[in-house]
Amino acid sequence: MTEQALCDAMAEHGGAVYRLALCRMQNDADAEDVYQDVFLRLFQQETETWDSSHIHAWLLRTALNRCADLHRFRLRRPVLSLEDIPEWSGPADDRAAELWDAVARLPEKLRTAVHLHYAEGYSTDEIAGLLEVPSATIRTRLRRARIKLKDLLGGNEDEP
Repeated sequence: MTEQALCDAMAEHGGAVYRLALCRMQNDADAEDVYQDVFLRLFQQETETWDSSHIHAWLLRTALNRCADLHRFRLRRPVLSLEDIPEWSGPADDRAAELWDAVARLPEKLRTAVHLHYAEGYSTDEIAGLLEVPSATIRTRLRRARIKLKDLLGGNEDEP
């Protein structure tokens, strides 16, 4: 891959890779590490015949794999994140921040499905392809995530 093609890919797909990494890793430093590693791996690929949608899917799949690698590493060597220290975490004052904070508390499988569906705009079939699970599983995860979010945010039956 040429440097210009890498820059173009970073401009076009970088936001999606970073947001997915942040959703999975739950802190900026790890998300930045994943972002950097994913694009370094892309630079090493022979991508001349790939179109933009293939590059996008490859980047997201690679980001998911790299996040899983880091999670496995953390299981063997636990670390304390700066966000876990109260004076380092920023206040969340608007409704969207409250919602995404609640999403961050979901189990990883539910959190990933919510992020890919609502933040990235993927259909359940597309998410199923990325995660290599049946579409019905993704729909179930989204339904369970909405139920958990409703409980976390204190919703009631009368609210839409």
